Amino acid sequence: MRSTIEAYHASLPKGEQEICITLEGIINQYLPKAESKIWHAHPVWFLDENPVVGYSKLKGGIRLLFWSGVSFEDDKLKPGSGKFKDASILYTSVDEIKLKDLKSWLRKAKEIQWDYKNVVKRKGVLIRLK
Repeated sequence: MRSTIEAYHASLPKGEQEICITLEGIINQYLPKAESKIWHAHPVWFLDENPVVGYSKLKGGIRLLFWSGVSFEDDKLKPGSGKFKDASILYTSVDEIKLKDLKSWLRKAKEIQWDYKNVVKRKGVLIRLK
């Protein structure tokens, strides 16, 4: 699936490409057992088939999203607007990526997970896995 993520990056303007390539490298380093692929048109990393982190291009920059991010209890991550537990941060420059924060969030992404893999089966009800 790597080539599809590379194609995603290639479709972006240079500054956004740099952000995404940097994020991909850090995510791969700190989540080495995660499977990565393009899912719903964006790069996403899965642990045991459960989505944990991904990023996407928005009008204002690159959004890094953690599916269980609200449970990380970190004010730097902004909660999503729906009923799920997602939270994200928006980057407009690679210089805004703080390795210390990102490492902490990736560690929490492994430790704190809500079951998104089965959310459709449960008709939108989330249960905590970890």
